[in-house]
Amino acid sequence: MRIRIIDAFSDRPFAGNPAGVCLLDGDSWPDETWMRRVAAELNLAETAFAHPLAGQAEADWALRWFTPLVEVDLCGHATLATAHAMHADRGTPGTVRFTSRSGVLVTHTRADGAITLDFPAAQLTEIDAPAGLAEALGAKPDAIFDTGSLGDLLAILPDEAAVRALEPDLAALGRREGIRGVIVTADAGDPARGYDFVSRFFGPAVGIPEDPVTGSAHTALGPYWARRLGRDGLVGLQASARTGLIRTSVHGDRVHLTGHAVTVLDGEILGPGDR
Repeated sequence: MRIRIIDAFSDRPFAGNPAGVCLLDGDSWPDETWMRRVAAELNLAETAFAHPLAGQAEADWALRWFTPLVEVDLCGHATLATAHAMHADRGTPGTVRFTSRSGVLVTHTRADGAITLDFPAAQLTEIDAPAGLAEALGAKPDAIFDTGSLGDLLAILPDEAAVRALEPDLAALGRREGIRGVIVTADAGDPARGYDFVSRFFGPAVGIPEDPVTGSAHTALGPYWARRLGRDGLVGLQASARTGLIRTSVHGDRVHLTGHAVTVLDGEILGPGDR
């Protein structure tokens, strides 16, 4: 079975967020246990599996994502990586529609390789800080937002230095029930630096201590910063060790996320029936 590792939200190898991508030949899912084992074997934040759909008007492919521990409802970087694999390796059209746990997701690939994801915008609701969150993060947020079906908490910190300096108690964060992870963010302060806001993402409960670049988190970050800064067409920097840039723009209840990707490994893995 062919499998690739693709660095998403980066225009160079060994940066951005690596995702496993497995484009399946059949028109149905293989054994789920096998998909989970592949994701655990690769041990990346997410591994994407996709198979073509025949005769469906709403979508072209079905898409699922697995962390090393669980299946997730939405993943941006592995979707971008899947679109990159299709465009580069199969010559698929510039637009691909996927059915997923989060409904129909659309990707548009330009001639220069830039890929735009059309994702549902997270619904943000300001809440009181949950007990123990500040202690687990190691910093007191200025505000906390629930992100609805995205399943994350969005924590606003005073400045970029506070975001970069965080050394959270990952074990404590991982024990928080009912959330996928915690997004922390702050205003970049100076757009001349090439980005408008900065973020990090911690998801130990789903097997991702710190995610390098989190597309799905930007379905909350894009709308939040568009409202706060009073303008659209923003650039977010995820300040992980690998770093990555995501361009965001809000279109009603949808968010467009744009970035590049690079294939760094193209190989074979044992299929469901192989020994």
